[in-house]
Parts: sequence; structure tokens; C-alpha cells
Amino acid sequence: MSPRFASSADAPIPVHVVEAESLQNWLDQQPARIQTWVRGAEYKPALGKVLLIPGASGAVEEVLVGYGTPAQRKRTRFHLAAAVPALPEGAYQIASGLPADVAEVEALGWLLAAYKFDRYAGAQPKPVRLVAPEGVDAAEVEAIAAGEFLTRDLINTPANDMGPDALEAAARTLADQHQAQIAVTTGDDLLNQNFPLIHTVGRASDRAPRLIDMRWGTAGPKLTLVGKGVCFDTGGLNLKPGASMGLMKKDMGGAATVLGLAHMIMALGLPVQLRVLVPAVENAVSANAFRPGDILPSRKGLSVEVNNTDAEGRLVLADALAYGAEENPDMMLSMATLTGAARVAVGADLAPFFCDEDWIADRLMQASRDVADPLWRLPFWEPYEAQIEPGIADLDNAPKGGFGGAITAALFLRRFAGENVRYSHFDIYGWQPASAPARPKGGVGMGARALLEALPDLLDI
Repeated sequence: MSPRFASSADAPIPVHVVEAESLQNWLDQQPARIQTWVRGAEYKPALGKVLLIPGASGAVEEVLVGYGTPAQRKRTRFHLAAAVPALPEGAYQIASGLPADVAEVEALGWLLAAYKFDRYAGAQPKPVRLVAPEGVDAAEVEAIAAGEFLTRDLINTPANDMGPDALEAAARTLADQHQAQIAVTTGDDLLNQNFPLIHTVGRASDRAPRLIDMRWGTAGPKLTLVGKGVCFDTGGLNLKPGASMGLMKKDMGGAATVLGLAHMIMALGLPVQLRVLVPAVENAVSANAFRPGDILPSRKGLSVEVNNTDAEGRLVLADALAYGAEENPDMMLSMATLTGAARVAVGADLAPFFCDEDWIADRLMQASRDVADPLWRLPFWEPYEAQIEPGIADLDNAPKGGFGGAITAALFLRRFAGENVRYSHFDIYGWQPASAPARPKGGVGMGARALLEALPDLLDI
């Protein structure tokens, strides 16, 4: 399904956005019949609360959508999207009351509210389409929504239909759509081309591990996106309990998010040289699975002691980051559903990120507020570096103790990104635990829209 705005030629129904404190002022400007109808309904403009106002024929003539209070709006996002399920099929147009500074975010939320994962069951949602509000770049918002839909679809697809091969197919489809180049290194070729960690993590699965390498653009700053593509994570020989394995189809959420972001960048024609690297594997259990206590080589030459086979995401990312750093990009970003520690620290709604430069962090935080894509900075805390140095090898993939797990994982990755590359890491969740406006329960993008908003400043384009 492609998210699209309605046309003004579709005879849209006017929508009036009414804050709690402004209802009386709005009513005073309406004809007597509308005042009577609204008062008779005892309408209160709570966030997303809809009141349908009929015309003389009985058909809906106008709509009121509550916008609540400033305090209520701080506690959620995509406020207009909350109204979409209560609206009858048709086209709508904002007629009054929507502040210009939030029009783009609210319009995006309306488009995102149409998302439904219906590959296996369920009918398409009823078409409740919005005319792009005045001043909103409709094509840009549609491209952003399409990127988010792609991310959600990839995460929501179960692992039996979204293994490394299917993730490669999705990347090839995206490359074809935007005339991008793509190369894939698969199976034992990973060893031959010096990607030992990706091969080791994925070798126990019947579906061969691979490194997906997509390129687009021939001019501008070099931007490399690296996404964790663990299509299912059993935990390996450190087997997860069943309750922890249930959502592991989403362990390729980093890959899904960078592919969604790549779509946004390419569809909008950002003047960058984009590279997307996705190590795609399945962390399975078999006789040839890697073991706790193994010491593994890496592309960068650093040796890694495996103290937990369930800390596999940082291993596959390590080879991909080292490979990406060899071209000295102007900026390299990794996105991964990496640690439970990040969820304990900030919960499901926030995406923590790590970077060394304060001005980058400040710009990302501002962008996250501007586009309602919440981020929170965590530190590359260098006093913890010793925790990832086991002595028997250069690095430890799972230091004991459990404290600061998101930070030690980020420090581990930074070793492979290198000292000369501007690098940021995002430890995302990729999952909406309960339905909310514009975000049904299931796979969800995190951080991509904030990055897209910030990239022109971060890359000076």
C-alpha cells in the first residue's frame, strides 16, 4: 500500500481542529444549527475526539476534531491521527485550527494511521484520506511515510518469510526502484573476502549469511548506513528462553530502519553518496554453531572472545562497520536492535543514540523534537572501555556484570568504526508494544525521520 494524500478535487469534507480552550470561540462564529448540534452532543474537544456534523441531507458536512490541551499534547504525538479510526470513508481537508508549525507532523501522522500489515490476514483499512494542509510538501511527506511503511512491513514479516535471502530480495527491490547499485557477498565467500564474524554468526543456519552492499548517488558527502540484519535470533548455544524469543523476528529492525531511511533519502534526492551495509544472518543452533569461549578473528584484525552467543548483533556489525570505515565516509551511522539494557534505560518509546560530538547530538535532539521522532543521547563512556578488554583477546563481546550494557555494546562497535570516521550508533527497539495514534502494535521505525531532518546540517548539504 502506497501512502498518498487526497486531491482537493475529491470534494473533501472540512475538518475543524479545536483546542479545549477555544471551543466556545469557534462556536460563537458558527450558524445557530451548528451551535445547537454541538451543544446537544455535549461535545468536549479531547485529543482526537470526533464530532460529525450533518448537513440538511443527513450526510456529513463538517467534522470537529478535538486538539485537547497543551499538557495533554505533550504526553503523546500524532494527535490528529487519533481521529482517523472514527471517521467515515472519504476525503478530508483541514479548514481551521491546525497550527502551521505542526501541520507537517500531523499530516504525516494521518498518512501513517492508514498502515495495516495485511500480508496474511485482514482487509485493507477504509480509505480516510487527507488533502495535504497548506504549506506542507506533499511529495516529501509521502516519501517519508512510504519509507516508514517499508520498515514496518519488513519487521512485521515473520522469520519464515523474512530470512537473509528475503531481506536481500527486499534490498534489491529498493535498489531497482531507485536505480541504485547492489552487491551481495554470500556464504563461504564471506570468508574468502574477509568477513569472518558475519560468516561465523550465520553459518549454523540453512539460510546462508550475507553482506548486502547498496550504493546510490555519485556526488556530495559520503554517508554510510549500517543496519543489523539478524533475521531471527535464537540466542545461539546460549539459547534464549521462549518468552524472550517470541519477538525475535524484529531483530533485523536496524536493517529495516536503514532501508526505510534509504528510501526517504533516495526518493527525496538528497545530494549525498549513500551506501547501505546490511549484514544479514540468522543466529541458529546447529552442530557448527559458534560457542561460548570461542575467540574469533574480525575484518579489522581485532580478536573477539565470545562470552555469550546471544550478543551476536555486535559481531556482525563489527565486520560491516570495519568495511564501511575503509572508504572514510564523511559520516557513518549504525542502527540495531542491540541491547535489552537500552530498553531498561529508556523504555520502548525512546531511541538512545551515541556520538562523540556535542553539536551532532544537539542537532539530532532538536530534529527529534521537530518531527516527533524521540531520541535520547547516551554516552560513549570511556571509563567502561576496560570492561570490553578481557585480556585473553582484544575484545569481549559480552562483559560480565550486566551494568551499562548499552554503553559497553556501543563502545565495542566504535572500535570497529575507527577513530577517523564521524560515527553515531542508534540502539533502537523497532517495536510498538501497544497501539497508539499512527503507530499500530508491531514493527515501527525509530530515529530515521529525525536523522533525515538533521542530515542537511550534519553533512552541510
